[in-house]
Amino acid sequence: MTNSLPNVPGRLTELKKQLLDSVLKTPYSTQETSRVSTRSALESLLSPDSYMDRFVLACALLSSSRSSTHELLTWIPDHLSTAAETAFSDLTKACDAVAWFGEKQKLVVQLFPVIVPVLNDTIKKSSIDKSDETDEFSAASTRAILAANQFRWFVCQIEYPDLDKMMNFVIHCALTCLDHWSPEVKGQGMISFIHAAKNVNAGAFDLYGDMILGACCQNIASTDAIWQYVVEMSVLLVTCIHRDNPRSLWFQKILTEMLIHLERQPWNRERRIVWLTLIDPIFNSMRLLLVAYSELIFPLLFQWLHVDDDETVLLALKRLHTIVRLTWLVKSPYLEKLVKELAVSYKKTTLRKAREEIRTSILNLLIMLQQYKGIQFDRAWIKHRDDPYLTTLDHNLSVSRDYYLMSNRPEFFQPLRIDGIKTKEGSKLKAEETESKPGKMKIDD
Repeated sequence: MTNSLPNVPGRLTELKKQLLDSVLKTPYSTQETSRVSTRSALESLLSPDSYMDRFVLACALLSSSRSSTHELLTWIPDHLSTAAETAFSDLTKACDAVAWFGEKQKLVVQLFPVIVPVLNDTIKKSSIDKSDETDEFSAASTRAILAANQFRWFVCQIEYPDLDKMMNFVIHCALTCLDHWSPEVKGQGMISFIHAAKNVNAGAFDLYGDMILGACCQNIASTDAIWQYVVEMSVLLVTCIHRDNPRSLWFQKILTEMLIHLERQPWNRERRIVWLTLIDPIFNSMRLLLVAYSELIFPLLFQWLHVDDDETVLLALKRLHTIVRLTWLVKSPYLEKLVKELAVSYKKTTLRKAREEIRTSILNLLIMLQQYKGIQFDRAWIKHRDDPYLTTLDHNLSVSRDYYLMSNRPEFFQPLRIDGIKTKEGSKLKAEETESKPGKMKIDD
C-alpha cells in the first residue's frame, strides 16, 4: 500500500470534486414526472460540506445504475459508473493508509449500520397507496426508488462472514422494500434477499422466518418485470429456512401460490421458463409430498409439453423427471396420462429444432417409469406400442427391459410403498439408500 496518499479528509474533498465535475458534464435528458431528479440528488450528496457516508451513497447510486433499467438511472453512462467505482476504491485506499477501516469490504461494513437505517426510513415514507398523486408523494417515491438501489448495492458489497453480522439491518430494510407499492423498490429488496441467502449461514433468517416467507407469498403475484426475482427469492429462502422440514406449511403455501398464479396465465413464456428453471430445490426438499400436488403440477406440465417452444418442453421434461425420481408416482392416477402425453410429444418432435435432445429426454423418462412401475407401465404403454411413429421408441424400451431382465435385477421394476419402506426380512438395505433408488420391496400399488 502506498504511503503517498493524502489524509482522508483531503482526499475525500478531492474525490467529491472530481466525481461532481463528471456528473455535471454528463447530459441529463430524462423525462421525469417527479420534482426530485437523480442529478439533483447526486449534487446534494457530493456537495463540498457532505460527509463520507453521503459520498459513498453517491458512489452507490452511480454504480447501481449498471444493473438498472429504471428511467431514474438509465441516463447514467458506463464511464460515470466506472468513475464512481474508482473513486470509492481510492477512498478505501486512503482510509487504509491512515488505518481507518482497512480493506474495501470493511469500509462498507463500518458504514452499513449508519446508512441502512436512513435508507429504510426514506423508503418507508412512500410505502402508501400510490393513488396519492401529490407532488410530495411523487418526490418521496422517487427518493424511495433511489434509496432501494443504494440499499441493494450496499448489501451486494458484503459477503460471508461479515454479512451475517448485518442481517438485522438487511432483513428490516429488505422487508420494507417488499412492502412498497413500486415494482422497482420491491425488486431491489428481492435481489438483496437473494444475495443474503447465498452468503450467510442458514440460521441467520430463523428469527424472522415466518415474517420473511409471508412477504414472499404476498409478492408472488408480481409484475412480469420482477417475477424472476420473486421466484428465486422464495425458493432460496424457504429451502434455507426450512431445509430440514419438508412438511413445513411454508413449502405448501409458496408452491401452491406459484402454481395457482401460473394457472392464470400458462401461456406466458417468460414466467413459465423462470419457474421451470428455478423450482427444482423446492421439489427436492418436498420429495414424496409432491404427490399431493399432482392435480396442480401435472396439468401445467402436460400443457407445456406441447407448446411451440423447445426450451419450455425440455424444462418441463426435466421437472417431470425430478417428480418421478422423487415420488415414483406412488398412488398417483397420472401414470397412464403421463405415458400418453410423452408419446404424443415424441411424435411432435419431427419438426422441432431440438428434436434429438427432446427424444432422448422422453426416452430416459419412459425408461425410468418402466423401471419403477413395471407391469403398470407395460399396461399403459401397450396402447402406443403399435403406433408406426413410435417404432424406434418402442424398440429402445424393449432393449432397456431386456437388459435389466438379463442382469437379474428385477428390483428395478418394484415401486415404493406409500405407507413406508418395508424391506424383506433379512435385508441389509439401509433406509437412506431406499430413498434414492428402488429396492426389493413389496408391491402395494
